[in-house]
Amino acid sequence: MTKLRNYHFGSIIDGKELDKGERTEIAIHNPYNAEVLGKILYATLQDAENAVTSAHRVYTKTMKKMPINRRAEILRKTADLLESEKEQFAHLLTLEGGKPIKASRLDVAHAAQVLRFVSQAIKSIYEERVTLNQVTGESHLGMVKRVSLGVIAISLPVNYPLTLLLYKMAPAIAAGNTIVLNPTETTVYSTGLLYRLFEKAGMPKGVINIIAGPNQSLVGNLMNHPKVKIVICTKSSVESWKEKDIIKKKKILLDFKTKNPTIIFDEADLDFAINTIVNAGLLHTDRSIMCAQHVFVQKGIYEKFLEELIKKVQTLKIGNPLDDAIDIGPMITLTAAEKAETWIRNMIEKGAIVLVGGSRHHTMMEPTIISGVTADSTVARGITFAPIISVMPFHTKQDVMSYMNVPESVLHAGIFTKNSKGTTRKEEINLAIEEMTTIKLIGNNHL
Repeated sequence: MTKLRNYHFGSIIDGKELDKGERTEIAIHNPYNAEVLGKILYATLQDAENAVTSAHRVYTKTMKKMPINRRAEILRKTADLLESEKEQFAHLLTLEGGKPIKASRLDVAHAAQVLRFVSQAIKSIYEERVTLNQVTGESHLGMVKRVSLGVIAISLPVNYPLTLLLYKMAPAIAAGNTIVLNPTETTVYSTGLLYRLFEKAGMPKGVINIIAGPNQSLVGNLMNHPKVKIVICTKSSVESWKEKDIIKKKKILLDFKTKNPTIIFDEADLDFAINTIVNAGLLHTDRSIMCAQHVFVQKGIYEKFLEELIKKVQTLKIGNPLDDAIDIGPMITLTAAEKAETWIRNMIEKGAIVLVGGSRHHTMMEPTIISGVTADSTVARGITFAPIISVMPFHTKQDVMSYMNVPESVLHAGIFTKNSKGTTRKEEINLAIEEMTTIKLIGNNHL
């Protein structure tokens, strides 16, 4: 294979990039103009087996014995290297994922912050002394020491390919584990480039192993591997597997199908709320599972809010994501864009009204605001990765709960108010947070 910087990539196991051999080679396209960025090789099931073997060997011989300060140093150096190459990373993230370049720069900056935070946090979670008076009746001290687990398998979607990955991977490495990573094929180049930075920062070969390819078959193999201690993946990755059987023998952390409500009370700062919702709900919607998608506005300001929101959305610029002036880039694939378009049509059939946007131009989906959504529609019940926001009026918290009361978890909720210290409003907010942000984990989960 040619160099990674020319956008060719083969899976990396024990520090070595795999060659073509009998592996399937596929082309990766720029979602904006469909140009071929390069090619990747699909890993085989035997490659996945070899990756686990390598990760387990390096964990046993090297990683579990590595001093905490050394792990922290590697993470910190990786952050430094990432910042020194931020323009290259931002450019690559935009080419492979379609994210506007200015948003990609923020992703890189955030990813570096994650690395630095973990490099500091890991120093404070080891060896805790506890008194045992209540147990022994005498003045005895006990010590709690946290230890690493071993091989961690990670399979993540396209959402924030650097930051979301490091949320999972950096703490695992800091704690002394090794990684088998199955990135989505649409963001495999940035993942491979990140690996090279870890290597340059001093990470031993085999601590991070990358197997590229369709995640269902590879993740299924990892889930059933006796040397893999934890699997971190999306629920969609395991829907074709018998989850109950897997749960009995594997610790699994699942990212969820979610609904993300944003509640705007009538005393809120409208300009601040609108700017925040546009940034969180339209500029990153096809990347983030924590975006503002379902906006509930108190009836007293509902019409004014819609008027100002529409004006703001109409100023957004759509086009080539490498242009610094562009706010909205393409969806990551044509299939994703077509799915979003179909989703809007279905909502219109159910009575929803498109207030602005709603059209698709190849992979480009216009930023869209819809209203007239009913509680039993799929808008209220689910999430779509597209620049689409549904806006609904409400009078009481119970009105919001009628939309959100379906058997799926809420990962993220936003509340806008100027009266959080008032007794009534404070009680409303606390109750809403308590009822709507409980995440229900599936299986034998450990955080």
